[in-house]
Amino acid sequence: MHFRTVDIPTPDGTADAYAACPEKDGSYPGVLLYMNIIGLRPVIKEMVTELASHGYYVLAPNVFYRHGRAPVAELPDLSRAEEREAFMGRVFPMLESHSSGNAVRDAGAYLDFLARQPQVRNGKAGVTGYCMGGMLALRTAAAYPERVGAVGSFHAGQLVTEAPDSPHRVVGRIAARAHLGHAENDASMTRDDVAALDKALDEGGVDYTSEVYPGTVHGFTMADTPAFSPEGLERHWDRLLSLLSETLQTE
Repeated sequence: MHFRTVDIPTPDGTADAYAACPEKDGSYPGVLLYMNIIGLRPVIKEMVTELASHGYYVLAPNVFYRHGRAPVAELPDLSRAEEREAFMGRVFPMLESHSSGNAVRDAGAYLDFLARQPQVRNGKAGVTGYCMGGMLALRTAAAYPERVGAVGSFHAGQLVTEAPDSPHRVVGRIAARAHLGHAENDASMTRDDVAALDKALDEGGVDYTSEVYPGTVHGFTMADTPAFSPEGLERHWDRLLSLLSETLQTE
């Protein structure tokens, strides 16, 4: 794989990002990959390069670029609860300040960057995301239905809230095929929340699958956290790669 760190111009500054694509000359579908709240780090690099190895140009931006280049906060030993909780205390305010308006503006810049790359094939992009990134993936697909052909959202939380801009209120705008992989045990996305989200997708006529991954907790794809589930990660790759190959590769 050809891997590099790139800078993406946005309306609010410059976002640093990971980018990877096969070394073989050619053009590949573009895929935007949204990190989880912990940020850009070795495990995200591994996921970016793994996805790229299947024939995609993959871009993973530092969502918190307004607060600095990655890592925006010193990464702790995630296996230690005390260090992990202290780290979350530093980054949660960054997430809270990342408004839906910021997310939509940034997404347009990320998609523009993908479209400008000579290795990226003309056509719709794919989007995938993890935890908060799963929410951002859905917002991106809803905001840019003409530009996104496939969207995956994995162990995302807070998709159904009372807020006027709750993600479940906009998912009916999605024109892409979608897959949602939920954790079996996730206080931020309960079974009732999953049902409410499915109802919104049904009412919007979205082509989607929604699945609760057995034996998993919030964050199950992240191999550097205590939440990691090897079986959950494998199921995620199976669902995501099938989704992308059946949509983007056939355009």
